[in-house]
Amino acid sequence: MRVIVQRVKASRVEINGEVFGEIGQGLMVLLGITEGDTREHCDFLVDKLLNLRIFTDEQEKMNLSLQDVDGEILIVSQFTLYGDCRKGRRPSFIAAARPETAVPLYEYFIESAKKSKIKKVATGQFGADMQVYIQNDGPVTLMLDTDEMMRRGTK
Repeated sequence: MRVIVQRVKASRVEINGEVFGEIGQGLMVLLGITEGDTREHCDFLVDKLLNLRIFTDEQEKMNLSLQDVDGEILIVSQFTLYGDCRKGRRPSFIAAARPETAVPLYEYFIESAKKSKIKKVATGQFGADMQVYIQNDGPVTLMLDTDEMMRRGTK
């Protein structure tokens, strides 16, 4: 499982010109799921995201988490995070999980975030053609990959 996480001042997703999900200050999360991912991967990443200290404190140091700043989270499915561009000029997405695997994990990831008591959890719509608007704060953008992090026992 991979996520691109961006610290944002605001973010929203539109589908067919209508706002589908929207947040203020918080995290914009693009979520990629691959075959072999499990609920354990979801739980690990949700915990990591909620406690990742990437918001600035009074001394302008990144010491605060999403929970510390009472932030919000927008979660958007993003199969292209598993795009392989090593050969040719057109990416291969063979490593991205098929919808029958990805949809239940995407929904579980969202529910896990909601159970955490975050102020607001907004989403995109799995498989939809979405327009994503991001007011990046910093900018701060990070990639988290459970294959790398869980193998090393990173917390």
